[in-house]
Amino acid sequence: MFGKAQFGLLRPYTTPNSTPFHLSRCFSTTSPAMDWLTPKFAEKSKSPKGRPKMRTGGSTRGTTVEHGDYGLRMKDHDRRLSAASLKLGEETIRRRLRGMNYTLYKRVSANIGVYTSGNEMRMGKGKGKFDYWAARVPVSRIVFEVKGNLHEKIAREAFRLAAHKLPGQWEFVKKGDPPIVGITKLGNGVTLESLKRPRRAIPLGMEKEANPPKTTSSSTSPTQ
Repeated sequence: MFGKAQFGLLRPYTTPNSTPFHLSRCFSTTSPAMDWLTPKFAEKSKSPKGRPKMRTGGSTRGTTVEHGDYGLRMKDHDRRLSAASLKLGEETIRRRLRGMNYTLYKRVSANIGVYTSGNEMRMGKGKGKFDYWAARVPVSRIVFEVKGNLHEKIAREAFRLAAHKLPGQWEFVKKGDPPIVGITKLGNGVTLESLKRPRRAIPLGMEKEANPPKTTSSSTSPTQ
């Protein structure tokens, strides 16, 4: 169908005193960027099961709406969310807001590998084979945020539908809502300084005694 002359045009053109000239490619040679449900690089070692962190030392990171106007926050307790569940929640929000002008932000990333082994597997055979990607989401963490020309009722309805697709209990939050330390919401008289105060009153006379009195050991030799 094609002649030899036509195939010769695809070969690099060379001259006796020049380097070969390669035709320019119409695509990029860099690796495609991965989405938020798949890490860019594979794990060097298998991730342990682990548990999400409970920030009780005064940190309020990830508990308030930062980029958007409304958000979806975990309410009951920490858990490990699979990439399939997060993807289903994202698709539910986009399906409800179809045709509207908005921007959806994802505050978590599924970068933890989950490994499973077969049934009746003897001990000492390792963690098993890779099963799926997951994200460790602590309590009171914002997972989704939305920003755009949307009414509050529409955003609340979209997040309500997404919450039914995700495990656990969730709540709808807005921009400017008070942060959370652990499971305690700041505001209405509750401040970070009040949470750091001791819950019980210090007994009288114990303020000056920073260290308790040391007891003498009976193993010392008696004086003569």
